[in-house]
Amino acid sequence: MRKIHVIGIGAGDPDQLTLQAVRVLRDTDVFFVLDKGEAKSDLVRLRRHLLDTHVLEGTYRLVEVRDPERDRTAGGAAYSPAVGDWRRARAEIYERLIAGELGAEESGAFLVWGDPSLYDSTLGILEEILGRGAVDFEYDVVPGISSVSALVARHRTGLNRVARPVQITTGRRLAEGFPAGVDDVVVMLDAHQAFREYADEDIDIYWGAYIGTPDEILVSGPIAEAAPRIERMRAEARERKGWIMDTYLLRRNPGEPPPEQP
Repeated sequence: MRKIHVIGIGAGDPDQLTLQAVRVLRDTDVFFVLDKGEAKSDLVRLRRHLLDTHVLEGTYRLVEVRDPERDRTAGGAAYSPAVGDWRRARAEIYERLIAGELGAEESGAFLVWGDPSLYDSTLGILEEILGRGAVDFEYDVVPGISSVSALVARHRTGLNRVARPVQITTGRRLAEGFPAGVDDVVVMLDAHQAFREYADEDIDIYWGAYIGTPDEILVSGPIAEAAPRIERMRAEARERKGWIMDTYLLRRNPGEPPPEQP
């Protein structure tokens, strides 16, 4: 039986891998890496550095394949179909890799940024492949340190306050309104810096980009003061590297009235 490991590799720092992740890395025959093009070649190099740090050279194979392009211009009602098309294209690639690159008794692994359970498609894609029935395998999941955990650790703060909930959402959802009944909101996948819409409110932001890598950038403070710095630094970093991955926590201060509901 083929075996697939879905390994959370943290936010980029090889020291943030769990002992379980290191053990599974050393027990894997083939690593599958999706190449996102020259602009994001850093992501492949970071994975290679992680393997060089924890796994003996010559004890595994590395298989690189080009990641299918996703229509990032699709919005509104077209957004979900566009994501669905991209996931199906990925499923076809994963299925081909598992069937063609793994022997009957070998193990392969997908290295997932952060934690596989948080805004990542790998687990859903593997279930889709198994549902097709063309290739048989079993898989397990190794949790990782998410960018969310790394972010608050670097800012030396917590996700939530005493007896209060915290919500994790996307920039697309935040643009529709600040979540009701929640004062602490973590935002991921925000390409348009939706936090700028709340600059007039008494809300602090804890922002980070390239967390856990040598290029890490951190900014915190009231949105009104921090937003211009974040916009400038984010634009400069994206221009320099060709890509950016950032995450932030918004924290409404006591006494601020809840947002009006539509």
